[in-house]
Amino acid sequence: MKILIVIGLLLAAMALLSVGVIFRKDHSFRSQHITENERMKENKIHCATSQDREMRRSNPRRLEVKDL
Repeated sequence: MKILIVIGLLLAAMALLSVGVIFRKDHSFRSQHITENERMKENKIHCATSQDREMRRSNPRRLEVKDL
């Protein structure tokens, strides 16, 4: 009996979450990627991997692995 209640609640939650997608004109979710957010672009914030790569490139005291 409890399992049916849990399944019913999960189905209700999925239905309510999909309402936004169903009634949108393009029927899709907005992108969740940081680099596609306008406010993040204004503040020049990228994803952590990209920022780490940029910081490593511009470091004048960078150590190469073969030098260790």
